[in-house]
Amino acid sequence: MKKIGFFSALILPALLVLGMQWGGPFQWMVHVFVFLLVPVMDYVIQKDKSNVPVAEVSEAMKAQFYKVITFIWVYVQLAVLIWGFYWVSTQELTWISWIAFPSGMALVTGGIGITVAHELGHRKEKIEQTYSKILLMTVCYMHFFIEHNRGHHVRVATPEDPATSRKGETFYAFWWRSVIQGYLSAWDLEKIRLQKKGLGFWSLSNQMIWFQILPLVFVTFFFGLFSNLGERLVWEVPAFFFIQSILGFSLLELVNYLEHYGMERKRLSSGQYEKVTPLHSWNASQLVSNLLLFQLQRHSDHHASAQKRYQVLDHNENSPQLPAGYSAMIILACIPPLWFAVMDPRLSQWKKERNIELVE
Repeated sequence: MKKIGFFSALILPALLVLGMQWGGPFQWMVHVFVFLLVPVMDYVIQKDKSNVPVAEVSEAMKAQFYKVITFIWVYVQLAVLIWGFYWVSTQELTWISWIAFPSGMALVTGGIGITVAHELGHRKEKIEQTYSKILLMTVCYMHFFIEHNRGHHVRVATPEDPATSRKGETFYAFWWRSVIQGYLSAWDLEKIRLQKKGLGFWSLSNQMIWFQILPLVFVTFFFGLFSNLGERLVWEVPAFFFIQSILGFSLLELVNYLEHYGMERKRLSSGQYEKVTPLHSWNASQLVSNLLLFQLQRHSDHHASAQKRYQVLDHNENSPQLPAGYSAMIILACIPPLWFAVMDPRLSQWKKERNIELVE
């Protein structure tokens, strides 16, 4: 039954399309589902703390079913986004619709799409890496493929990591730092990779150059396509594309913010940091949001074992635990006083317990 639950992500694009077709208050259906119904279901339904038995992990890792779901998502997202281009170029949208539609699309492309891109980007198969890049292209955040894998996973829970939020730091301050420094870091990491291969910076092998070009080529193609179908230039297509992209990768940064808030790895006498463990990420075991997000909320195990596919990630009781699933925590993160009131005492208490445990 849990296997079928991973198809729940498809509810979002369905609600988005139906909502825009029906219009009026229905265009907010996807927002209501994500930020109201999912938190309520997370609260009502019992948490899922079950783990795949160790003896079955290897077999579960090889199951094609879980891979196929992520592949299906790539084509669904592309189809829905292209439909979005068609919709904004052929419909007269009110200013309210211009708020509802791009933000609703961002829940699809950023909320679920980047989650799937994150999963596929960790895999070694070329087809999975390619699909990851395609999804990231649709939100203008392709550098995440480099920075997340070769930057964030190496530097997580240290001052050197732009994607680790500090205690007392608001999401809005974190957003600027993570977006800008993460982007610049990706250029540096790619430059280092090219130097090790004896390749120049201005090379066709420089992924970062392609990552700037491909989103522009993508949106330009559909701008030209839908402009040719009518008698005017459909400025709505690029406007819609870039608005939903910004909102989409901002959802990613919200998730980054809450996943590692206040986490710190100790610096050893050697000058290196201690090994990344499940103690360096916040965990959440709410069943509904974990199915919706391909178990991204079992983030502690992901950082401890990045090679594990989403279907075999473990709940770790020793990890710091979020009080709610990501949907609810995202709302909280957008209101700094409430976030600090809820999370700072929880963070301090967890650190206190951890230090006592380490001393013993």
